[in-house]
Amino acid sequence: MTVESHLDELKLVVPSPVQEIDDERLARHGIRLILKRDDLIHPEIPGNKWRKLKYNLEEAKAAGHTRILTFGGAYSNHIRAVAAAGYYFGFETVGLIRGEEHLPLNPTLAYATAREMTLEYIDREHYRQKTSNDVLGPLRERYGDFFLVPEGGSNAAAVRGVAELPAEIDFPYDVLCAPIGTGGTLAGLATGVPRGVRVLGFSALKGGAFLAEDVQNLQLAAGQVTDNWDLQLDFHFGGFARRPAALREFAQDFEVRHGVSLELTYVAKMLAGIVDMASTRQFPSGSVVVAVVTGPSDA
Repeated sequence: MTVESHLDELKLVVPSPVQEIDDERLARHGIRLILKRDDLIHPEIPGNKWRKLKYNLEEAKAAGHTRILTFGGAYSNHIRAVAAAGYYFGFETVGLIRGEEHLPLNPTLAYATAREMTLEYIDREHYRQKTSNDVLGPLRERYGDFFLVPEGGSNAAAVRGVAELPAEIDFPYDVLCAPIGTGGTLAGLATGVPRGVRVLGFSALKGGAFLAEDVQNLQLAAGQVTDNWDLQLDFHFGGFARRPAALREFAQDFEVRHGVSLELTYVAKMLAGIVDMASTRQFPSGSVVVAVVTGPSDA
């Protein structure tokens, strides 16, 4: 049974819906904002997590693998998504978690174990070498053959999955925005957009300039390199997983205005950046901006 054949069974909402946002902070500058609600694809495998995993799951199944191994931090949404995907698509899953075990498990890791993922903890020094033979060799001895999905799920298969998103947008638009952590989402969107559309990736990481090379490498691995994208590095709000008062206030205000609860690590930062860029006239008047809501609120 293919991954595609599970769509109806899992009630995956693909294509994901769109929602136009009427916000005077944008309207006064002639900007239309439309949300691509990928957060509604599935409650356990939402947004870019599903799009990145789709073809990884297909490749694992086609190669006859029964076990998937991946990496992530203790609060990783990727770890949650892989655990859920393994549970629903019939794979054993192993999660290599950065750092030491802490009991009781936090909600992310408790969910992963409830979805039958085996957790193993790895110190930070070895985690930095996680793709080396010194780390992977002993893991293969312990777990046997497995299909390796990288941290964050970003690889050529992920780029292919994300690249399908723009075809779901059936109206003209000028800019496609997405929050990014590892670069896979930006790489995929940029290969899939129509000619003339610019793609902006809003880094959730402080000092995220290195992501430019990662995006290029991911596109190269996927076989299509483009120059239609840019990184926005000024809206990280202090760094990954930082959630300062200003960010929380923006998200709370956005929910009051529009009834949309925003995930704080990635999505709220992107939308705050879009509002700021509109106010400083970085989008030409008349622009239609589509923003991908990559994951559900964790508030």
